[in-house]
Amino acid sequence: MTQTTTLTPAIIESLYDEALALAEDARDAFEFSAGRESGAPEMGRIALSCEALRTTTRMMHALAWLLNHRAYFAGELSESQLRRHGRLPPPQPASDAAQMALLAPEVAELVARSVTLYDRLGWLDRAWQQHLPQ
Repeated sequence: MTQTTTLTPAIIESLYDEALALAEDARDAFEFSAGRESGAPEMGRIALSCEALRTTTRMMHALAWLLNHRAYFAGELSESQLRRHGRLPPPQPASDAAQMALLAPEVAELVARSVTLYDRLGWLDRAWQQHLPQ
């Protein structure tokens, strides 16, 4: 099977919808977990804070990348502007396994979903950048 590197408005819109829903889920999950963790041991609260920041940063980078591509397809950015300003930052270092073990399973699963989405966007970004005319 041949893999395509063609990004289309439909692909970007679908990923954008997925990213928005995931960002909303993350906000809700971390907000809810923070309330439950108020009586938890300090290490659990630290783990939750670290993963909330990592996940939020990851999702904001993903949404910014998707918004840049939406602007490109809408004619609001040129290809050279997108090439110059539309790259996805490198992924963050992997989460610490010991910290992840302190999180509620649903929060850990949400963090994993955000990593998976970011990895998919990273693959698309690298493939798209490689096939741009120089």
